[in-house]
Amino acid sequence: MKATFYGHFVAGEDQIKIQPTLERLHSFGVKSILDYSVEEDISSETAERREMELHQSVGSRYKPLPTSCESKAEGSNVLERYTPQRKFADRRYQVSGARTYFYVNEAQCEKNMETFINCMDAVSDATKGTGFAAIKMTALGRPQVLMQLSEVIYRTRQYFTQVTGESGPMMFSDINTDVFEKRFREENIHTDNPAIREWLDNMTYDTKGLIHLFSWSGLIDANILLSDLFRVPNLNTGQMEPIISALTTEEEEMFKNMMRRLHTIFRYARERDVRVMVDAEQTYFQPAISRLTLEMMKKYNQEKAIVFNTYQCYLKETLNNLSLDLEQSYRQKFFFGAKLVRGAYMEQERARADELGYEDPVNPSYEATTQMYHDCLEECLRRIKFNKSFGDTQKIAIMIASHNEDTVGYTVNKMQDYGIHPQDRVICFGQLLGMCDHISLPLGQAGYSVYKYVPYGPVNEVLPYLSRRATENGSILIKLEKEKQLLKRELWRRITHGQMFYKPKGNYIPVGARPH
Repeated sequence: MKATFYGHFVAGEDQIKIQPTLERLHSFGVKSILDYSVEEDISSETAERREMELHQSVGSRYKPLPTSCESKAEGSNVLERYTPQRKFADRRYQVSGARTYFYVNEAQCEKNMETFINCMDAVSDATKGTGFAAIKMTALGRPQVLMQLSEVIYRTRQYFTQVTGESGPMMFSDINTDVFEKRFREENIHTDNPAIREWLDNMTYDTKGLIHLFSWSGLIDANILLSDLFRVPNLNTGQMEPIISALTTEEEEMFKNMMRRLHTIFRYARERDVRVMVDAEQTYFQPAISRLTLEMMKKYNQEKAIVFNTYQCYLKETLNNLSLDLEQSYRQKFFFGAKLVRGAYMEQERARADELGYEDPVNPSYEATTQMYHDCLEECLRRIKFNKSFGDTQKIAIMIASHNEDTVGYTVNKMQDYGIHPQDRVICFGQLLGMCDHISLPLGQAGYSVYKYVPYGPVNEVLPYLSRRATENGSILIKLEKEKQLLKRELWRRITHGQMFYKPKGNYIPVGARPH
């Protein structure tokens, strides 16, 4: 394995054995994103049983919530997205390119946190402050809590529309609390009621208008119960009612534990000068993941971009979500970090939407996804150029994580169009170790900021990861005809020149790297 598949796609077994690979990449101007790629290898039946038994055992109850928050126009099936489904309980279903964590217990989540922290140590020691570590939020707590929070976000948007009549994004609506007070008075709801007054006062807003109905910052920093925070005045009864499904004491404690683990990781990352990418996951988790990640950015990205979110461009809502998050970072004055990817869950998302009867969240074609990627990139570049005009060049940092040569070329051209230079250190590129070296290495040598996603771990424990790589690469290699031709040409050159064991040496310093 070390001489073939493992040796090609995995850097080594531990922090020590990966050093030669990292140093070699570094010599060609390429930095590293480290990922400890050990995965639990369980059967589909076991995964399904775990997910469904957990859902039943902890008492999660997806009871009907206040009808005042629902939108009849969108149909009754829209909320099915945020309910556990036996057919999709094995979240690896029709997914080959993304790791999946299954909840076992809180102790396992603690172990996952320690693994992420050890990975940050490896990043810090190996990359001298230029590297990344990658985490998944579903590894740090019970995933169903994220599903419930995503449902809350959806219901919050519906409630906002019902009260204000505004159907667009809350942050771009130029709405303040006066609009809510006026509507409440029209419905004979007393705004001097202490509970309603407190709810109005705790909204997140600035001089430009409303940002959030709820104080998410208060939620992640204070000892507030989810069931106490997510309550709204019912327009029919005037009473404060929850818009989150009933939570047990155990579930509330699980959420607090998840928040504690996230804080521990990002605090440590800040101390070790390591950046952390929060991976994207399924659409029924992603609203909560993005919302919590943005709040962590607000807390930990005050001096530089430590926390990065991930945006999957095969989704129809990606540009809207990215624009809103960029606007929030601008209005609440924190550094914004993002990774743009095409996405990893397309087949599963489509199958689940079809099965449950809600709108397919995925773009209709490959071309539409490419256009979404380009639109998201240009939105970021416009914001960077705007910031640059005021001297805040590094307020936004974007990674173009793509193996598509056309996408990389498009980015390089657009950077030139917008007057953004490699030395600005605001746009970087990322590819997997063992793939697309004909893209990564020339970019690094040309002075662009480039990263390789570097897996590591013991051979027998990364076999699930390698099996996913094999499955994924089967389809990818069909498209990489140019890379295969380059490899054949190099092989022939080495044979004819007697250089079968030729190892080129680089002497490049990555953009932003510290000489050593």
